[in-house]
Amino acid sequence: MTFEIRPVRDRDFFSWLPLFADYGEVAGTPVPDEKALLVWSWITEKTHGLSALVAQDDEGNLIGLAHYRTFARPLAGGTGIQIDDLFVATDARKTGVGTALIERVTEIAREQRAGVVRWTTPADNDAQALSDRVAERTNLVTYDRAV
Repeated sequence: MTFEIRPVRDRDFFSWLPLFADYGEVAGTPVPDEKALLVWSWITEKTHGLSALVAQDDEGNLIGLAHYRTFARPLAGGTGIQIDDLFVATDARKTGVGTALIERVTEIAREQRAGVVRWTTPADNDAQALSDRVAERTNLVTYDRAV
């Protein structure tokens, strides 16, 4: 399978939406239309520093996405890039799409002189094999406190 990794475009909304909704389903977090429109506005209007890459196949179908943003690293005296969402359509898994999305975010991090690309994944995620191949597992534990 051949594909290209590129920044999302305004006209991609209706192709991006099913991918984002499928990602939400897999993550156990439904994506109603209001949430999808809100996130899309964050990406296209740059109001939250959120950017997006997509993977597009030969036929023009979007088969993967990566949402990412820059964050400050005070102790390092620099910045990093956080991949918030990484998803590949079921039919396109194990074809290199996930790796290519991570590699492109890494190139962007180098261009921005960021010191690290970081992401989290559930402990039971099958895609951990990809993460283990391309990055170093840390000893960080994530906590969420509802407000």
